This record gives sequence, structure tokens and C-alpha cells, in this order.
Amino acid sequence: MGMMQEFKEFAVKGNVIDLAVGVIIGGAFGKIVSSLVDDVIMPVVGLVFGKLDFSNLFIVLGSAPEGTARTLAAMKQAGVPVLAYGNFITVAINFAILAFIIFLMVKQINRLKRETPPAPPAATPEDIVLLREIRDSLRK
Repeated sequence: MGMMQEFKEFAVKGNVIDLAVGVIIGGAFGKIVSSLVDDVIMPVVGLVFGKLDFSNLFIVLGSAPEGTARTLAAMKQAGVPVLAYGNFITVAINFAILAFIIFLMVKQINRLKRETPPAPPAATPEDIVLLREIRDSLRK
């Protein structure tokens, strides 16, 4: 069997296609959650903490050239090394929300997939019951 034939069989298997669909949907879902965090949640959190903008929280690790604005974008464009911990906070909140939503989805799927309880065993035929009674009476 040639390598191309083996690859074709591998790529067409249902699990590989399911995985590819999951990755694509996961990427799109990640973008939705990123937008939710960046555009909806972080502004509210910033407002609660005194109009704090997490995206502009950083520590300059080097010397900034004269006239460089004290914003993260300007520092990065000037090539100044910065520790952008505000972005990390945003990404951590993004991850927590995404993990929670996935947890809820898996919980719902598991609830829907719960197996029905096994059927009770079939009733013992009457002739077997009579034979057991005869056996038990003979033992006495």
C-alpha cells in the first residue's frame, strides 16, 4: 500500500474530520470570547477599578528614547523591552471565561448523553420456577 493511499485512509477517517471541525469551531469561538473579554468585560472591570485600562499596564525594562509616548504601542514600536502584564491579565481572564463556557458545554453534553438505566432482567420462565421449587422441597 502506497504512502498516499495510507494518508488518504487516515485523513478520511471520521475522527480526524471531527477533530478538524472542532479545531476550526474552537478557533472561531476563541475569537468570540476574546472580543467579549476585550470589548465588553474589560471596560466594565476597568470602570469598577477606577477607569483602569489593563491593556496599557506595563513595566519598561530598558531605557525609552526621548519623546516616546508612555503607551504600550509606542514603547513596542520604539523597540523598548516592556513587561506587558496588563495583556497577561486580559488573556488570563479570557482563558477563565473560555474554560468556564467549555465546562458548561461539556456538562450539558454529558447530561444529554447519560445512559438510560439498564432494563430489569427478564422474568424467569414458569417451568424454571417450578423446577426450583421441586429442588428446594427435595432438599428439605
